[in-house]
Amino acid sequence: MQDGSRGEEPLEPFPRRAWRAVSSVPWWRWAAVVAPTAALGAGLEVLGVPSGVLFAGLVVGVGAALTGLVGTSPRGPRTVPRSAALAAQAVLGVLIGTLVQPSTLTGLAADWLPVLVITLLTLAVSVGAGLLLGRHRDVDLLTGCFALTAGGASGLVAIADELHADQRLVAVVQYLRVLVITATLPLVLLVTGVATDGAGAAPGAAGAPWWAGLALVAVVGGLGTVLGQVSRVPAGSLLGPLVLAAVVGGLGLSAGAQVPAALVQVSYGVIGLQAGVSFTRETVSVLRRVLPAAALLIVAVIVACAGLGALLSALTGASALDAYLATTPGGIYAVLAASLSTGSDVTFVLAVQVLRLLVMLLAAPALSRGLAALARRRGG
Repeated sequence: MQDGSRGEEPLEPFPRRAWRAVSSVPWWRWAAVVAPTAALGAGLEVLGVPSGVLFAGLVVGVGAALTGLVGTSPRGPRTVPRSAALAAQAVLGVLIGTLVQPSTLTGLAADWLPVLVITLLTLAVSVGAGLLLGRHRDVDLLTGCFALTAGGASGLVAIADELHADQRLVAVVQYLRVLVITATLPLVLLVTGVATDGAGAAPGAAGAPWWAGLALVAVVGGLGTVLGQVSRVPAGSLLGPLVLAAVVGGLGLSAGAQVPAALVQVSYGVIGLQAGVSFTRETVSVLRRVLPAAALLIVAVIVACAGLGALLSALTGASALDAYLATTPGGIYAVLAASLSTGSDVTFVLAVQVLRLLVMLLAAPALSRGLAALARRRGG
């Protein structure tokens, strides 16, 4: 965003601008941020924290910004280079889009109407909670909605800044919700008395070599980014690859190719650092005031979604556990792991989660415009 603030920069080739943004900062400052992110992210992944590298990037970025290693230092990386941020969004879009497979669509075929209704109700509950958070004096409506919208935490964090929400607050609240959901899943399984045996395999498990996944990212991510930018869709660097990958996967053309895990982790790290390095002491003060209300609303959303899960079970005949896992507002990978370990209907759970994720991310630009118009009317 800052790249376009100087008149001469649009004439400079994009790769050269990206390299200049990186090379203008001493290498040891980048190493002092990247190395701890990788180390902490690896540790969190071992502990089973969802998107651990993204969370690590957020934590390390905040620490670096507040200690002056970045941000306040005139020679520090005040922000992640825009080229890296856009590339990370494209990778994330392909990753989310590849969740759509023929088996995923089949899982919705018989019960598509009740699943769609419950999906919309889930989004309505979370957006409603976000509007309540937006009434806090330190939070605007759009940031409140993005912070509490169910599902797609990494996607919303990646595009929050581009859609004019406070990316820092969105990142913290979204991952607080994911951590609460992940931490309570074992308790839910214990209370329901479901045994875990680790059996099962994810539907559409990858069997293609790593280079096929790399080619998928290069072709679908590159073409999707171009299409997103040409069509002038907000957050096109994420939504373009996402839609194209969903079409390719839904038609069964991906041949089992998956985004390489290392590339996913790097992208998560970039997105986390992008939010973290922009923190200031004032931002921390705001978070301290906002988090109690946000935590209460997170609990309320989780409880409301559990109620919607019970309704989904009654409408579709799915087991209570399957419906709960399908409507859990976030933590999709932890939810799928729990579904696999309990022998649940993984296809059904994945289908409902993916549908909500796609609807939410595709609706985000329209939500942004609508809330901006609402804010203007209220201001008038």
